[in-house]
Amino acid sequence: MTTDSTHYSALRESLHGADDELNVFPFDLSSYRKISIDPFSTEALSESQLSDVKHNIDLCRDVIVFFTSCGSASGYGGHTGGAYDTVPEVVLFDAFFRARPDKFVPVFYDEAGHRVATQYLMSALDGYIAPEFLRFYRKGGSKLPGHPELGLTPGVQFSSGRLGHMWGTVNGIAMANPDKIVLMLGSDGSEMEGNNAEAARLAVARGLNVKLVLDDNDITITGHPAEYLPGFSVEKTLEGHGLKTRNAKGEDVADLYAACRAMLQVDGPAAVVCKRSMAPGIDGVEGTSQGHDAVAVKSAVPYLESKGRKDAVKYLELPTKTKDPKTYEGVGAYDAMRKTVGQTVVDVLGQMDAAKRKETVMVIDSDLGGSTNFNKIQAAYPEIYVQSGVMERGNFAAAAGFGMHPSKQGVFSTFAAFLEMCCSEITMARLNRSNVFCHFSHSGVDDMADNTCHFGLNNLFADNGVEEEGGYKTMLYFPADVRQAAAVVKRTFPLEVDGASNKGMRFVFTTRSKTPLLLKDDGETELYGDDYNFVPGKDEIVREGTAGYIVSFGDALYRCLDAVTALKSQGIDVGLINKPTLNVVDTDIMEKIAASPLCLVVECLGHKTGLGSKFGSWLLETDRAQKGGDVCKFSRIATHKEGGGGLWEQAYHQGYDSESVQGRVKSMLGKE
Repeated sequence: MTTDSTHYSALRESLHGADDELNVFPFDLSSYRKISIDPFSTEALSESQLSDVKHNIDLCRDVIVFFTSCGSASGYGGHTGGAYDTVPEVVLFDAFFRARPDKFVPVFYDEAGHRVATQYLMSALDGYIAPEFLRFYRKGGSKLPGHPELGLTPGVQFSSGRLGHMWGTVNGIAMANPDKIVLMLGSDGSEMEGNNAEAARLAVARGLNVKLVLDDNDITITGHPAEYLPGFSVEKTLEGHGLKTRNAKGEDVADLYAACRAMLQVDGPAAVVCKRSMAPGIDGVEGTSQGHDAVAVKSAVPYLESKGRKDAVKYLELPTKTKDPKTYEGVGAYDAMRKTVGQTVVDVLGQMDAAKRKETVMVIDSDLGGSTNFNKIQAAYPEIYVQSGVMERGNFAAAAGFGMHPSKQGVFSTFAAFLEMCCSEITMARLNRSNVFCHFSHSGVDDMADNTCHFGLNNLFADNGVEEEGGYKTMLYFPADVRQAAAVVKRTFPLEVDGASNKGMRFVFTTRSKTPLLLKDDGETELYGDDYNFVPGKDEIVREGTAGYIVSFGDALYRCLDAVTALKSQGIDVGLINKPTLNVVDTDIMEKIAASPLCLVVECLGHKTGLGSKFGSWLLETDRAQKGGDVCKFSRIATHKEGGGGLWEQAYHQGYDSESVQGRVKSMLGKE
């Protein structure tokens, strides 16, 4: 990457010249002091070494605040606090790596992948990327996504992002490099995950030369673990597995150095637990969960001003906010389905008798209640709400255990990417005939600057049982707008509605992005207005057509509606069908589709495992096909490649944008 590359020019064009008169990267990274410190022979840092380390810490923290706040200003978001917090240990180990390359695998493996700003800064310091690129943090096409991805960003040497998924890998790296020390940066949040217990036992049993430096700031997204998870202690947990641990004052460089040096003298696995507040030194953010996200410009500006970074402040004041440039036909106002699901659950719970509600419903959170909007349930009915930690498998199993009684149900929520972690627990819940209502937000790829590791692609894994389950049901729902989302929850959350049973497992999927209200043909009336009743298992005709049908759901549906509207204006009378129940065949609609000229399934889920991977088989099982009749042409569009970064850009990158859908329909009809 160079600043005069085509890649850089394309990124700059998106700003429409707003940065023409500014110093676009107002930091001199050549001032970073590439010092060497041998921790095996240096008992304590000299005054000169201490000064150099502190200089590097200040520089790196200022740069991290700047370019992660660029993400806040542009709307691409990001994460400041974690990377900002761990700068002292990163600077120290950078000096260790330089002094003793014979002793270390010189990589900052980090199981908190959202701290990717560390990786990008080190890539810039080491000359892999031009520093000017950092201001495009998380932007679509920048190759600087929200989590590190091996092979995408020059200088990044591993992929990370799902908490608790790195230590096991680092164990293997240590086995492959038995004569060297392998460093892993961790956190109190990542240590909550069950994977790490397994990794710790293996590291101790094999005496692996793995060294952990853990940022313990007692802050996760929804609060303080000391308050909502009393009894959990990072150091005691590790000591229980047999690791040698030592606490350090994370903001005291001399104490941190002494702790790291002592850890490196230990044979086998050991850990330093750094005690510090979140985002130390950033007024209004320090000690709060706000530091987890990209620091808001209103907080970054006074911080940078106090450091004399006037040019950085000027850049943050540029109009860099991103948005999808397209205007869509057939839609109304935008709103977030994930927020609607949480609020609608509150509304339904409010209709229950208080005693029965407490006896029959238990809601458990995995530190993402603010994102799934289940914090609204906590606020309204704290007596049924369990604020738990970053422990998806155990939390889901607890919900399922509560729901084993036929008149009770557990309620669970997290991101759709983490559904993959719960597959075994879902199987056991099914075998135990548990009643569980689940909300998996952040499904698909739309608005997902966190990129590939956080894509929710394999949602149909939830329906992983056998065909005949003795009346027990697993239902997968993916609404298309907030009005339909509310209707889905009202119909499927209670264990019984108007004599119809909802017992079993119900999964409601929503996107991170806001989606627009869908409108009827008149362009004014809401498709899912007050007269709409959601019927589980039934597909819905959004627009009729004689040239065939597009089948879609979720955020892909409004894009397809725009495509259908455009195609009809061009004389191609294609129809549109919404399939909000993903795993049930609506035989009437399937026969209708099979008899039409074409069927195109368009979705945000994975090409290998999504709706389209099943739909062709369902068409071949229709009565029309079984009787030897002609069946429609079939094709599908789905997420099929690693993310391109950004927010709205992801749909274009995967090819389920309106123009791409139109192109595929024309190709199927031979009208290219």
